[in-house]
Amino acid sequence: MISSSHFFSLSKRTPPTAGPTPDPNPNQTTHQPERRKLNNKGSSQLIRWSRARAIRSGVKLDRPVQRTPLEAGDRPVVQVPVADGESSSEEEDGCVVEMEDGAKHIYMVSDGTGWTAEHAVNAALGQFDYCLVDRGCPVNTHLFSGINDVERLMEIIKQAAREGAMLIYTLADENMAASARHACKRWGVPSTDLLSPITDAISSHLGVSPSGLPRGAPGRKFPLTEDYFKRIDAIEFTIKQDDGALPENLNRADIVLAGVSRTGKTPLSIYLAQKGFKVANVPIVMGVALPKTLFKIDQEKIFALTINPVVLHTIRRARAKTLGLTELVRTNYAEMDHVREELDFASKIFAQNPTWPVIEVTGKAIEETAVTVLRLFQDRKTRCSMPRISKRY
Repeated sequence: MISSSHFFSLSKRTPPTAGPTPDPNPNQTTHQPERRKLNNKGSSQLIRWSRARAIRSGVKLDRPVQRTPLEAGDRPVVQVPVADGESSSEEEDGCVVEMEDGAKHIYMVSDGTGWTAEHAVNAALGQFDYCLVDRGCPVNTHLFSGINDVERLMEIIKQAAREGAMLIYTLADENMAASARHACKRWGVPSTDLLSPITDAISSHLGVSPSGLPRGAPGRKFPLTEDYFKRIDAIEFTIKQDDGALPENLNRADIVLAGVSRTGKTPLSIYLAQKGFKVANVPIVMGVALPKTLFKIDQEKIFALTINPVVLHTIRRARAKTLGLTELVRTNYAEMDHVREELDFASKIFAQNPTWPVIEVTGKAIEETAVTVLRLFQDRKTRCSMPRISKRY
């Protein structure tokens, strides 16, 4: 199971290294450290904020390590000494962490937001769903963003060594990237540099050296281009057109999404809007007539969304519970018979409008559905590879 936590865990697993030396006193009595508990129950978002504050305040991560003799399969322990005068308290900014036993750790380090590293790791982990879902190989991922000096980078790598973690990093500054490579090699931390190989390849192709500055660095300029204002206009339009609002403006939309409630129309609309497309979405509800303007606009703008009834039933029941709907209201919204009837009603509308591609969203991330929509949209716009009419995608 993947957990995404933006803090340093404090479990004491450490790989063999050629760096810091073990405690010279072999007769020292060791004990199993107590598992840490959360002082106060809070959301994962609060924990991430707390972790970020701890990083930016320069909290040191070096802790004295005390462990029982190695168990079968454990990696050898290396002591990383605590700096003089440094507190050995295990509390950081009011947050205490409890980690899952037996989980593998992946550290993601970035000098920016960490978006690239996080999405690349999540995409790769998708190849191991068969293992993660069955908890045969649980994974904890930790994102460290805004790492822009070597000292903080070394703290993270030392902690990765203690955890037996893997390090994935995207560091634009070649000196920072080189420091990460050397430190990982020194302390035996398996690592992957995501950014440098691609940057070097593009640099060679263009014949131009990269700036070496992370996104948002003081030396980088981001002019307000036409594309920027196009995205802002698209987002504003899409928000105003949500859930069938202002049907008279459907002709101004680049893309129109149609589907029953809880098929992901709104999040998909916002995602596409961030790419610069004006999107409107129209809900399909039994007993409610669709707006006449929907059938007067260019029909190639319209994309239909459908979903498995069992999955939709589960989503709606959870939604109804969250909203505190009564059982009477739930019967008209979240019960299986009604769900099936509504999907059948939508299917008949789709059949009457064969120009609308029907996209199956069951089990798909918003990004995956967006890729399908944009592929069909561009194919129709350029007429280079027309999709088959009324096919399910």
